[in-house]
Amino acid sequence: MQVQVRSSSGITLVPMDVHLMNARKIFIEGEINQESACEFAKEIMVLTREDQEKPIDVLINSPGGDILSGLLIYDVIQASTAPLRMFCLGRAYSMGAVLFASGSHGRYMLPHSELMLHEPLLGSQVGGSASSIQSISESLTEAKTKINRILAKHTGRTEEEIEKATRFDHYYSPEESISFGLADRIVGFDKIMEG
Repeated sequence: MQVQVRSSSGITLVPMDVHLMNARKIFIEGEINQESACEFAKEIMVLTREDQEKPIDVLINSPGGDILSGLLIYDVIQASTAPLRMFCLGRAYSMGAVLFASGSHGRYMLPHSELMLHEPLLGSQVGGSASSIQSISESLTEAKTKINRILAKHTGRTEEEIEKATRFDHYYSPEESISFGLADRIVGFDKIMEG
């Protein structure tokens, strides 16, 4: 989709994503995977090179996805020298919730948005030898420990509290998200439209 942009030389059609990126608004939407993680890293690099002081709004509407891709996005968020304001649009589930909670310059939820946490899941059916299955199990346990540490760091909760909260799919309303330390404020869409 394209939008019309007026300038002194007339009206130009610009792709909507480019127009929003120029406004320092980038999205984590849909499934988190290698492609979306690399795209996010590139966008942060471009916007940070333009201005390290001006905030970047990260708008999340995601069911989650690949753990390693999510951890790449997490590393970018933590290393960004530009302030990143996180907004939950609709839903931020699983790795999407972890990324949302990791913001340190404002974690804002729309009134009817929702977060969901759970333990890491297998992406496909398990098959193979006993050694292969044991290796997969150890890898999942290691990922679970990493995610729990990240959530504990950004929520102020203990790893034991995070462990208990992620044993099953746990859905959080905006109010519950604030109470648990996953979010800071409930805001209207007008907050996203600012600056």
